[in-house]
Amino acid sequence: MAADLAMMPAHALARLFKKGKASPVEAAKAALARIASFNPVLNCMQHVDADGALAQAKASEKRWAKGKPLGPLDGVPTTIKDMIQTSGMPTRMGSAAIGPEGPWEIDAPVTARLRQAGAVLLGKTTSPEYGWKGVTDSKLYGITRNPWDIHKTPGGSSGGGTAAEAVGIGNLAMGTDGAGSVRIPCSFTGLFGLKPTFARVPLYPPSAQGTLSNAGPMTRTVRDAALMMNVIARPDVRDWYAIPTDDSEDYLKGLEKGVKGMRIAYSSDLGFVEKDKIDPEVAKSVANAARMFKKLGAKVVEASPKLGGLDPRDIENVHWTSNFSVMLKSFPPEKQALMDPGLLRAAEHGSRHSLEAYIRAGHQRVQLGVIFNHFFEDYDLLLTPTMPMPTFNVGEPAAWGGDGLDIGWTPFTLTFNLTRHPAATIPCGTTKAGLPIGLQIVGPLYADARVLRAAHAFEEEMPIAPPPMAARS
Repeated sequence: MAADLAMMPAHALARLFKKGKASPVEAAKAALARIASFNPVLNCMQHVDADGALAQAKASEKRWAKGKPLGPLDGVPTTIKDMIQTSGMPTRMGSAAIGPEGPWEIDAPVTARLRQAGAVLLGKTTSPEYGWKGVTDSKLYGITRNPWDIHKTPGGSSGGGTAAEAVGIGNLAMGTDGAGSVRIPCSFTGLFGLKPTFARVPLYPPSAQGTLSNAGPMTRTVRDAALMMNVIARPDVRDWYAIPTDDSEDYLKGLEKGVKGMRIAYSSDLGFVEKDKIDPEVAKSVANAARMFKKLGAKVVEASPKLGGLDPRDIENVHWTSNFSVMLKSFPPEKQALMDPGLLRAAEHGSRHSLEAYIRAGHQRVQLGVIFNHFFEDYDLLLTPTMPMPTFNVGEPAAWGGDGLDIGWTPFTLTFNLTRHPAATIPCGTTKAGLPIGLQIVGPLYADARVLRAAHAFEEEMPIAPPPMAARS
């Protein structure tokens, strides 16, 4: 029963709470047992608040017993990424330059919303230092491993959350995404993940990556992500970009309507990714997924936007490294000496960009966004691979690029951090070696609910499977 509760979708868990067939305390204990079992192998938890989680679960249990839950997430075990401020728990950004002493007094908007909804916060998941790369390891916490193959990376920078979620350490996970940091690890660990439209989910304190950054759900079902969006996608005055009208959106509404009649573009390379850099097994699975949407009644055509010579990788790299260069200037030399050498190299590289180059990249970003806005005048959705490759060995900073300075190895995800469009990943198959492959579903600005609806339709045909490791008790 405990293992069942730990691996159960959040929406199904809430139904059991309502019927009195399970309790939040039982669910919390099940999640804590999974931490004891799996964290020594996966190294996915930065901090565990067992006492706090049980206290929250007991309070939730009383609310359910009275028939007065705070909402459908009341009592659901949830993990929070190390880069998201959480009152009473250390938020060290994966960095030895930030001490454990705190004080830890701030709840980020998503943490505050989850608390208000009664979610049981288990603790914090691992991240690379300041989310600087798309894998999860750091000088502070060491290497986080993939539950599909512990010799492989779960991706990053939200890799701790996906490694945990995949084996039942929490029924929900909260991540952040500045170049793919929700979608990369969800693709590599076989989960659903959503990078919402920029500013749809408020952020505070501001990210070092500014308007590239988003917070999003990482879940084992699409419905669970929609439930999370109903909680976390609400305005917060601390985020000056936050969308003020979002408090009325219901992401569950129309979730089951399917994709019949939708105009969907499928692009194997997004018009700029070199064919030889896309793994053949990935290309085949994503092409099969596109054909699935045809069977579901959508009009699917192969089409890519005309980028006019713009390369999103070049644009993102200028923003990415320049932002880290500015961030590092806030640390004295003795603190910088504690940091990941790769992050220091990225920041040093960013310091060499001229003001003209940075401003030009900003203008190019706007051009890119307008191109995609026009593209979505003709299409309701866009399908691409999430990642050009499946997961790779731990200890490597990138699939290619050597020292990790070039984040262009994740071209399909970073593009939509630049353009601000909502983009999700959902498992669409596995390699011959049994490693997950992700399909990216992208929508027009503010069409997050449509993206969820399409993902749900696909999930109905291809349910999300857990890694074999998760079957262990």
